Amino acid sequence: MSKLLIIDDDVDVLSAAKLFLKRHFGQVDIEKNPEKIPFLITNGNYDVVLLDMNFTRDVNTGKEGFQWLDRILDIDPLIAVVLFTAYGDVEMAVRAIKMGAVDFVLKPWDNVKLLETMNSAFEIRQQRTGKTVKTEQSKEKSKTQVIGKSQPMLKIFETVERVASTDANILILGENGTGKDLIARILHENSDRANMPFVHADLGSISESLFESELFGHVKGAFTDAREERTGRFEEANGGTIFLDEIGNIPLSLQAKLLNVLQNRSVTKVGSNKPKNIDIRLICATNEPIYDRVNQKTFRQDLLYRINTIEVKLPPLRERTEDIALLAEHFLKIYRKKYNRPANAISGSLLKQLQRYHWSGNVRELQHAIERAVILSQGNTLQVEDFHFNEADNFRETDQNSAFENTYQLEEMEKSMILKALKKYNGNITEVSRELGLSRPAVYRRIEKYGL
Repeated sequence: MSKLLIIDDDVDVLSAAKLFLKRHFGQVDIEKNPEKIPFLITNGNYDVVLLDMNFTRDVNTGKEGFQWLDRILDIDPLIAVVLFTAYGDVEMAVRAIKMGAVDFVLKPWDNVKLLETMNSAFEIRQQRTGKTVKTEQSKEKSKTQVIGKSQPMLKIFETVERVASTDANILILGENGTGKDLIARILHENSDRANMPFVHADLGSISESLFESELFGHVKGAFTDAREERTGRFEEANGGTIFLDEIGNIPLSLQAKLLNVLQNRSVTKVGSNKPKNIDIRLICATNEPIYDRVNQKTFRQDLLYRINTIEVKLPPLRERTEDIALLAEHFLKIYRKKYNRPANAISGSLLKQLQRYHWSGNVRELQHAIERAVILSQGNTLQVEDFHFNEADNFRETDQNSAFENTYQLEEMEKSMILKALKKYNGNITEVSRELGLSRPAVYRRIEKYGL
């Protein structure tokens, strides 16, 4: 994974740079205090550092930048350092390159040039270390994975395979946590645009006042805080794919502007009157009942027609219960390795509970539940008590029995198994825990629970 560290005393610069670069690189960390540089470089295993040249107010000699450049290269001679510099500091930046920096970026920066510079820096790091550093632009085809063998998911996979190589507009429908973003990435990774940018725009997190600036960009001076020109998300995605997530959240007043861009395939930055042509593949997603929104006249019908040449509807997890075991095992492998925990199996009673649970948060909720259980579990096998299930009405009824009745039956079965094991091994807790696949503390908890 590509790792980038940005160091600057201006929090606005840090926030803006991270907001842009985190969409293109695996990990982007920021730091205001240069005194923390030695610790971060020693422990962070960064590939590239984007370093400001001046940290003291009203000082622009670049002396601090040279000193910190030396410190960084002393700690890691192979790291790639790119300098942040103002227009008047170019001569100092050139001097710094002679001292070991790989390039410099002028403030205020142009997003396209900044991205090109950072990609080149990562390539230099790769050449120096002999390791592969993958950025979003250099990833190989279809590394994203969606797990499922249920009939609904097999139909989804078939549709994705058919349409991925086309430029058809795709609308992905589904509840929160069903994996709409993963399907969007798979569509991009298996398209002819796979080596071009994939730009994810979460429309649910963009305020109405910033909508046009975020998506279409703005020129310097377009409004009070427009201190530099900005490239919008559509322009960033030029040649590649733009994924408009939560498109159902766009206010009606802005839908006409988005429709105009999609129809004309051109954007005009805020404060400019010069349109720029764009070549993008459009993928949209929403958890909203979009057709109801059209009937209620809160979502434009012509915009819906424009975005859903092909429609992909992801089923909630409760409608693909045969995939729950696969997903749980997948997440178990990930988190036992990540947290170095002993759990390597899921008990049969727990699996039944997982399959009966409603999972209102879908795959994302299951993933977080498994992660939490792996962290807290002490045994080799995940058990029911390692999970914190919500209210009982989140369990589906089966065979006319309520969730409480099913839980009671499971507990009776568990109590009976523990009793048999205790008798078999004459109360030897070590042998009982081995027989049941439980930790010793888990056995003691059950003995106390059932009053054995």
